[in-house]
Amino acid sequence: MSDRIEINIPDNLRNMKGSFSGTFGIVAIVALVWAGITSVYTVPAESQGVVLRFGKYIDTVEPGLRFKLPFGIDTVSVVTVQRQLKQEFGFGTAGATDPNQYSPSRNEQAMERSMVTGDLNAATVEWIVQYRIQDPKQFLFEVRDPKDTLRDISESVMRTVVGDRTVDEVITVGRQEIAVVALEKMQELVDRYELGLRIDRVELQNVNPPEQVRPSFNEVNQAQQERENLINLANGEYNKVIPRARGQAEQSIQAAEGYALKRVNEAEGNVARFRALLEEYVKASDVTKTRMYLETMQDVVSGIDKKVVLDSEASSVLPLLQLQPQN
Repeated sequence: MSDRIEINIPDNLRNMKGSFSGTFGIVAIVALVWAGITSVYTVPAESQGVVLRFGKYIDTVEPGLRFKLPFGIDTVSVVTVQRQLKQEFGFGTAGATDPNQYSPSRNEQAMERSMVTGDLNAATVEWIVQYRIQDPKQFLFEVRDPKDTLRDISESVMRTVVGDRTVDEVITVGRQEIAVVALEKMQELVDRYELGLRIDRVELQNVNPPEQVRPSFNEVNQAQQERENLINLANGEYNKVIPRARGQAEQSIQAAEGYALKRVNEAEGNVARFRALLEEYVKASDVTKTRMYLETMQDVVSGIDKKVVLDSEASSVLPLLQLQPQN
């Protein structure tokens, strides 16, 4: 008698077992494929990737092909860090893709550009802020909405800087200084609040008086420009005439000094010659007189074309003169 027991499995159970094995294989293959797909990601150029594991910050990675834990264990937020972003205040450029670039309402834009200067005058100031994302971790996690916060910071700083200056400085000569000071103060607040941003540039666009007084202000500004123009013309004429007069005066002075030196040298030479002649006259007066007479007559006679020599006893020179011109 045999101890082996035979168990007969129904055919339907055998079919269920085979079906279960096939389904498990398909699920395993799908899981592997999905794991491969979800474990590979790419960070584009000009960007950085912020890796989170179950929502906790893990790392910041550079551009390129990267790997992470699949099935949503690791998630990656891509942040553009090299692209320059812009915010506009007091106006808006149509077609902007960033909703934080400008205020959509015209009333808000009008309120943004309306300011009061330090001398209690009104002015309309439009400006732009150019910035980049410097620290993706701070940008994503330290502040709830860093771009809106930057708009608030920018408007607050610009009102403070404009409020420290007169309306003439704001509208004319102080625009560059206002932009520089505003950039420094904005960056200081951005760093304090850890927004993860870097302010590249602050540029004032249209800075004008209010619409009600703009014509009068333009007339005053035009008069000031004409005054400056006349002053510049006068300074140019002054710089042209005065150096010329100084040159002519210097030339006249040098000519007079040269003439004076010449006359002094001639006088000293005459004195020296007279003294030498006097010494010779003292030594031999008759000889000196004769020599002086002959030298003087030589100088006189040398300038005469015709000469007539008379005897001392002749009474007249008329018979000797040729009264008719010779042919």
